Amino acid sequence: MIEKKILPNGITLMSEYLPYVQSAAVGVWALAGAVDESEWDEAGGTGAGQGESAPAACGEAPAGISHLIEHMLFKGTESRSAKEIAEEVDSMGGLINAFTGKEATCYYIKTLSEHLGESIDLLGDMVLHSSIDEGELAKEKNVVFEEMNMIEDSPEDLGHDLLDEAVFAGSPLGNRIIGYKETVGSVGRAEIFDYTAKRYAAGNIVISVAGNFDEGKLATRVESAFGEASGGRGSRAAQSSPHTPTFLSRAKDIEQSHIFLGRRGVGLEADDYYAFTLFNSILGGSMSSRLFQKIREEKGLAYSVYSMSNSFVGDGEFMIYAGVGDGNERVTVDAIREETERLASEGASDEELAKVKEQSKGVYVFGRENIQTRMFSTGKNELLMGRVYTPDEVIAGIESVTSGDISRIAAQCADLAGYSAVIIGKREVAAGDVGL
Repeated sequence: MIEKKILPNGITLMSEYLPYVQSAAVGVWALAGAVDESEWDEAGGTGAGQGESAPAACGEAPAGISHLIEHMLFKGTESRSAKEIAEEVDSMGGLINAFTGKEATCYYIKTLSEHLGESIDLLGDMVLHSSIDEGELAKEKNVVFEEMNMIEDSPEDLGHDLLDEAVFAGSPLGNRIIGYKETVGSVGRAEIFDYTAKRYAAGNIVISVAGNFDEGKLATRVESAFGEASGGRGSRAAQSSPHTPTFLSRAKDIEQSHIFLGRRGVGLEADDYYAFTLFNSILGGSMSSRLFQKIREEKGLAYSVYSMSNSFVGDGEFMIYAGVGDGNERVTVDAIREETERLASEGASDEELAKVKEQSKGVYVFGRENIQTRMFSTGKNELLMGRVYTPDEVIAGIESVTSGDISRIAAQCADLAGYSAVIIGKREVAAGDVGL
């Protein structure tokens, strides 16, 4: 059973006691992500994509500051060096990590149950007392620049970023999580403290714990570690904006052509959330999906081909990817179009729908057998939606999807003219050359 407690300073503590395990996972979730930053266009700076200043929906902070801060909180506090942080986690037999997303940042530790209290203390010190040393900041910017270079060298990673920018143009959801060299390079120590004072305020923090722990002592330990946090819940502007399909082709010294097609999907609380999830599974979400069977198994055009549905607060993205040989772009796009149109016209069979329902339930149930996954789900849902869905609600949502729901969503997503497209390959191509 998940317990919710609002601490005296406004931090939300979510806990799920699981007596049958010998470990615990704790995550500190902050309402800080790419949507809180200013839009940036590589060609012309802030707001250049719209030919004017950044839209009001975007934040005032430089693009990539949320991700840079995530790095910096590992670089030392007023009482611990970066090395001491790492050694302390190792001495507990724990694992520490963090990630930044479009809408949130999470710092987490998974450890043996007897060391949960020490883990909470360490995370509290990192989040509230990070020194943000000038020398370390300069070094960590270079680390982030190398991460950017790595993305630039990975066509699949780069393509995802470029597609996000196209599908969510004019919306803060289009902001690149890692930012850009110009924006990250401009971030100063004072700017970091100003940003964390706003986005890491107590009302913007959810602490999620799952595993075996002393229920009577948990809240007291968290209050002790995070009691200095203050401030209320920060506001966040609406993230939705119209999608106008665009086409982008980039040439790189690579062997494959990487095809990305994307359009708007559904938000986390949309009525069609579960229906869209199952539609995605049928079309390209697994090895038995239509796209995989047609493009890889039947035609042998791609090693990797899939579709994906990403949901955020109030909006979402649906995308299709295929990595194919140079010159096979047109035949692959035609095959994708054939499958999307066929699903829209014929609908899903009873067998297909039953299969993906069991598949989705399996993924959900398997995830619940991992304490870290439970912690992630609870923390994210509480932070972004203010509630946690029970297993019964999730299973009921999956089971409620009908073949009519799948047909309706397939009809909405069938026409590739409604998709933005990014193609990265050995040479630039025109939209007409690849059937788009």
